[in-house]
Amino acid sequence: MSDISMLIQQIKEFCEQRDWDQFHSPKELAIGLSTESNELLDIFRFKTEEQMAEMLQTDEKREEISDELADIFFFLLRFSQMYDLDLKEGLEKKLRKNDEKYPVAKIKGKNLKYTELSLEEE
Repeated sequence: MSDISMLIQQIKEFCEQRDWDQFHSPKELAIGLSTESNELLDIFRFKTEEQMAEMLQTDEKREEISDELADIFFFLLRFSQMYDLDLKEGLEKKLRKNDEKYPVAKIKGKNLKYTELSLEEE
């Protein structure tokens, strides 16, 4: 059993013990994922590069950031567990799609969206 599979099993058991399946519809899990992502974003809101670098050197802030990442990871794994979505397979497929959208020769060193690549060539 992979580490991810073990984590998914732990989350499943954790939620089942608390009778939380009833609250974990796709919509509610997506909202949870978004909410937790925004809580992570809020930590960095209005911070300069220097302030963010400082924050990442502080144990208290690192723990706060780690907690938010864990919450995001929880909702991601829970969604995949509840609705039988294979995250490994999904990521591999998405990487293949992105490899086609973002060919190295055209995108290396650039932060453009794939739809902007053709515009740049004109």
